[in-house]
Amino acid sequence: MKKLRHAFTPKQRFHLHRALFFGVAFVFALAVGARFEDHTRAGKNPAPTSSIEAGTNSPKRDKSVAGESRFAKLDLGSGQGTARVHYVNYGKGKEALVLIHGWTMNLDNWRDQIPDFAKRNRVIAIDLPGHGQSDKPQISYSMDLFARAVEAVMREAKVKRAVLVGHSMGTPIARQFYRKYPEKALGIVVVDGALRPFADKARMDRMLAGFRSPNYKEAGGQFLAAIAGPNLTADVQERIKASFLNTPQHVIVSAMEGMADDSIWGEDKLNVPVLAIMAKLPFYPPDLEQRYRALAPNMDFQMWPGVGHMIMMEKPKEFNEAVLAFLDNKRLLNQ
Repeated sequence: MKKLRHAFTPKQRFHLHRALFFGVAFVFALAVGARFEDHTRAGKNPAPTSSIEAGTNSPKRDKSVAGESRFAKLDLGSGQGTARVHYVNYGKGKEALVLIHGWTMNLDNWRDQIPDFAKRNRVIAIDLPGHGQSDKPQISYSMDLFARAVEAVMREAKVKRAVLVGHSMGTPIARQFYRKYPEKALGIVVVDGALRPFADKARMDRMLAGFRSPNYKEAGGQFLAAIAGPNLTADVQERIKASFLNTPQHVIVSAMEGMADDSIWGEDKLNVPVLAIMAKLPFYPPDLEQRYRALAPNMDFQMWPGVGHMIMMEKPKEFNEAVLAFLDNKRLLNQ
């Protein structure tokens, strides 16, 4: 507990909560206690599997929705070589629902969505570079890199167009993807993620200091506990914690720096159907819906009470129904 108290100064702790207004600070809503003890690193980078299993404590999968574990090759640019991006594919077709997880997470976050989604459409769940079973090189983990990774997966999987479902950090990734490949984006589902910045770089730098320090695990525990949701089971808590601890520190820091990059927060519009499912949390500005609608005119905006940041893991049935209703109402994806 001593380490946790000193992971941030009192002033930094104050700004930590203030900084939650920025989308990067939405990266988790975990029911992980403030005592975020070290977790064993057994089972790092497990062998590819034919299901969505990418984290620990995975239950038996429904064989009817078993997927194919695959890897796409991503050109890192600037002579840095290539990296393997892991994904799991369910079904066939040139259009797909593409699931993009948040900061320090992996594709296992979507285990409660895939059975329902795969009954209706082709589904692709991605481990972003630096996360899950994907390669974790010492590079800059920008939103642009992540967007190019999503495109590399779609290209390898021969998917021409997709509805992108982005949780937390997955939202600015989906937006960056739309900027780069607008013809490949049919729609976007925002899952408690940011379309606008709500804090300045100085505040983000103060928060980042904790993740750059040797005590980053303790700092992470304090951060995650601050935005915990009320409905996460013990198993889900354990999987989320393991995923954070299995993410290298250089990825943790660099991906958060990528979300603090001013260049990703432009005023350019999202001219595709958008569903935003947000948690009704006290640190969101009261005009959040208006801010979002200004960027996405064709938006279905929902704010759910009684949930934390991991909405799809806390209320999977309700979440799945909302996404599928959005796809039906907007007539998205080939059925």
